[in-house]
Amino acid sequence: MSVYAGWKRYKEILGFSLAFLSASLVICLTVAVFYFLGSKGLDTFTVNGVKPSEFLLGTLWWPDRPLEEGGPAVGCLPFILGSLLVSLTAVAVGAPLGIVVAVFMVEIAPSWGQKILQPAIEILAGIPSVVYGYVGLSLLVPFIRNYIGGGGFSVLAGVIVLAVMILPTIISVSADSLKALPPQWKEAALSLGSTRWQTIRLVLVPAARAGLLAAVVLGLARAFGEALAVQMVIGNTRAIPRSILDPVITLTSAITMDMGYTVAGSLWNNVLWTMSLLLLLMSFLFILLIKLIVRGGAVR
Repeated sequence: MSVYAGWKRYKEILGFSLAFLSASLVICLTVAVFYFLGSKGLDTFTVNGVKPSEFLLGTLWWPDRPLEEGGPAVGCLPFILGSLLVSLTAVAVGAPLGIVVAVFMVEIAPSWGQKILQPAIEILAGIPSVVYGYVGLSLLVPFIRNYIGGGGFSVLAGVIVLAVMILPTIISVSADSLKALPPQWKEAALSLGSTRWQTIRLVLVPAARAGLLAAVVLGLARAFGEALAVQMVIGNTRAIPRSILDPVITLTSAITMDMGYTVAGSLWNNVLWTMSLLLLLMSFLFILLIKLIVRGGAVR
């Protein structure tokens, strides 16, 4: 074997080894995170004796209440409902707008329009979440309080802030899905006499539905895991809201607000770990949902 062939073989082995080690490291980190959160999160039920029904369906939150005053209560239903209400409503507002912008950018806008829209979307994606929260706290909350009603800190404020934050994700994924469609489909529809709007509505959007749904689920996952921006505008009241103008609290907000006041190993600390495990399981569910959607779209 020549020196060149030996060196080439050595580089191939080295590259394969580095790639294998990197992939193994990612897998080990994922397993470690699941194991750590699982072991810490389950202590609420195995060590402290809290019933899962009490944790998931309870509405009282007194994790530091002494036994002589009725014992602690760790009901997380207001946090779970708050996260679902704010996230799902934000997606219901942001998803149609994001998909429409993606369709406009890919199929309707001229080249100069795409050159303006693409940097604008990238700027929105690059803005830190604390900036969104501060803008919402300074402008949105007073506007809602003065012109709509309520105290300003509300479900509505959180929904608007989150809807703006998830727009770049939905627009980018939706635009990539539309760009990935074979150009022959569009040409065939136009050659049969379809208008541009009919081609978009009846051919392109249905053909890209798997990618569009994946964009919506990704936006939902982004909204569900957001903490700081939402925490600054929703009021963080530990009660189930009765309207969109009432304050609310989410799982992420509760964790970030309480983590500095707990002692390791206490019931309060273990419940926060259980809430983190619940968030991880929800994120895992969103990933599975995306894979099922994409796989279903590929089969069709």
